[in-house]
Order: sequence, then structure tokens, then C-alpha cells
Amino acid sequence: MATRRCQVRVSGREVELLPERALYWPEARLLAVADLHWGKPESFQQHGIPLPAGVLEDDLARLSRALERTQAQRLLLVGDLIHSKRGITPAVRERIATWRAGHDVEMVLVRGNHDRHLKSLPPEWRLDVHEEHLDEGPFRFAHHPEPATGRYSWAGHLHPVVRLSHGADRLRLPCFHVGEAVGILPAFSAFTGGLDMSRRGGERIFVIADEAVIEV
Repeated sequence: MATRRCQVRVSGREVELLPERALYWPEARLLAVADLHWGKPESFQQHGIPLPAGVLEDDLARLSRALERTQAQRLLLVGDLIHSKRGITPAVRERIATWRAGHDVEMVLVRGNHDRHLKSLPPEWRLDVHEEHLDEGPFRFAHHPEPATGRYSWAGHLHPVVRLSHGADRLRLPCFHVGEAVGILPAFSAFTGGLDMSRRGGERIFVIADEAVIEV
């Protein structure tokens, strides 16, 4: 199935919702993702809980694909880039540094609650860090989904998902939740839980189904 970019107009700007679990704002050449939780498997493994290998590699490959397809000049990380201090092992730190060295893109982090576990992030990741939010054009990018006076907020934190059922079949899929004042991005990492979302008046939900983004 061909990749489908789902275009949505928000606050007078065209943005694209991508199946890579990312938001692209073409006018600003900006790609935004939230809740990567780098180092989460390593955090669990240190507590004796075995988890599947390859989570970081899969996420980095998908992030590279989104950057290549959009040709974004900036990558905005909308909070919870890391999972915990203990999860940023020397191997994780080095792998991400290697990935970063191969991508000539400006990377901006708006800290989330998990990012505060590390006072400073590895310098070789070359991040421009904002503590609370980033305002640009009509948008505010912040980790927690809270309205902002005079701006439309894009956030993460909730890991939104939708439950779909047909007879005995049930699916739980990541989604974009686009409200009247706040839009919530799906968790970029596939290795996360999620909060079930429902649509109320004035809201739209776009589910990610394989290589497509579909409004439900």
C-alpha cells in the first residue's frame, strides 16, 4: 500500500499527518514527533524484565524514513525523548550519536516529564533544548496537552489510541487527536501503552493503519 499523507488545515496552516507517527508542517519545513522514550527497553532490562531487542533500531529507521520523505530541515521532539536516566546506557548513547551524525537536520527538544531525569543530554546528540514550550507561527509545541491563549497547541504525553472492533476482531491503533484548541500526537515509539480516545464535538481523530492515516 502506498504511503498516504493526510492533510489537515489547522489555524490557517496546512499540516500533514504521517503514518510514521509524525506531524509535518511544510511551510516551516518542520517534522514533529513525541514520546520516543529512548532507552525504555534497557530500563526494564535492568530491573530483570526481558524485552524484545530491536526497538530502538526500528524507531530510528522510521524516523530516518520520515525525514527523508519530507526533506524536513528541523526535527522537533515534543517531549519524553528518553525514558529514564538508567536507560541511557553507553551503547544507547553511542547508537543515537551515530544516527545523529548521519542526519544534517536541526534537532529541537521541548522537555517532557521523563526528560527531566537527565539534567543534561549527551552533547553529541546536538539538541537545542527548550524547557517548557516552543512557539512558532500560530502554534505552540509543548509536551503536556494544555490550551495556549492565542495559539493552537500540539502536544504528546497521552499516547492516544483508538479501539476498533468488527465482530470478534478488535484492534488498538495509534492515532492523532485533533481538538479545537489542542492536537495530540501519537507516541512515536511503538513500545508504549496508550490512552483510549473518543471524539467529541469539534474534534477529529485520525488513525494510523499500516502505511495510511485515515479519519475515523
